[in-house]
Amino acid sequence: MLETQRLILRKWTEEDAESLFEYAKDPEVGPITGWPPHKNVEESKNVIRNVLNGAECYAICRKENNIAIGSIELILNSHTDMTERDDECELGYWLGQPFWGRGYMPEAASALIRHGFEDLGMTTIWCGYYDGNRKSKRVQEKLGFVFHHTCNEVPVPLFNEVRVGHTNVMTKDHWEKLYK
Repeated sequence: MLETQRLILRKWTEEDAESLFEYAKDPEVGPITGWPPHKNVEESKNVIRNVLNGAECYAICRKENNIAIGSIELILNSHTDMTERDDECELGYWLGQPFWGRGYMPEAASALIRHGFEDLGMTTIWCGYYDGNRKSKRVQEKLGFVFHHTCNEVPVPLFNEVRVGHTNVMTKDHWEKLYK
């Protein structure tokens, strides 16, 4: 578990299925990040069991009520297509629409990035977004990620389509210059 000023980042549990469904059913949330809206609470339960179960995957919860409002993860050990190295990982995240624009995602991501560099020994954290996802781009800019490359043909398997993807990077050295 990680804590910030306003948030708790904790492991997902099946008891979070109702709140996950509440925000993941929104067509403004999942499709821009590559997954379809959830159809029911049972689907959300299955996603908790089979997708939101990574070693460094956390429910983003406000301290006042500990209810999951989004998800954030450092995807480790070559489970990402962004790197094959064990000392590098990918940052992935999403947040329920009612909580957009409040600074929650940069706050949560800052804590997880620090954890990645200081506790997990990462040397590099990669992060990307699909073309048109201005909110995700803005979060990465606020955090200090640096543009690395654009790929014009990124497969999006859950939609059986190809999109333009932008990849950003943060090294531990760069992070230390920004935050230490």
